[in-house]
Amino acid sequence: MANKIYLIRHGETENAHEMRYKGNINVPLSENGTRQIGMLADFLAQHTILNFVYSSPLSRAQNSAEIIAQRYNIQPIILPQLREIDFGSWEGMTFEEVREKYPDEFDVWANDPLMQGPVNGETIPQVRDRVMEAMDQILANNKNQNIAVVAHGAVNRVIIAQTLGLPLNNIFRIEQDFAALNIIEFHRRFPVLRLLNGIFYR
Repeated sequence: MANKIYLIRHGETENAHEMRYKGNINVPLSENGTRQIGMLADFLAQHTILNFVYSSPLSRAQNSAEIIAQRYNIQPIILPQLREIDFGSWEGMTFEEVREKYPDEFDVWANDPLMQGPVNGETIPQVRDRVMEAMDQILANNKNQNIAVVAHGAVNRVIIAQTLGLPLNNIFRIEQDFAALNIIEFHRRFPVLRLLNGIFYR
């Protein structure tokens, strides 16, 4: 027997095309994002039984989790540790605005995100520590269960990298599209990645 984690990124958010660092800012799902998550929820309901749904407290993840959990008539469990990376002074700014206002800090962050976090924000190791604490808690409390975890791009990348023993400085080489599904089986000896960045909408 094994724990099976259905690791999900929230759906598309409003004004996603603006490419802003949203971090811990609450932004709503767009109409398209709601549709994306709805189609993923339908796929999951047709193909698997979920025993629990865990979520970040940020609205874009929590709303996505609610759509999925509704298919199973259960309530999402909110874990604060699953929130997105805190981008500090960069939150709400576009990528180009950050490059212009914080060129040196951005270069360090882009080249080696372990070396320095966003200005006044979290480092990747800090994100790893809180996120993996949450994952350890989820796995310890739910033996041999199918569990959805609805979180964010950076959070999911950290979980996948840590689970597979990949260097954390390479996490942004792992794609996580909106409403992406990743499936990880946690066996007694080692975890197995069954699906990476699966998309179930058109």
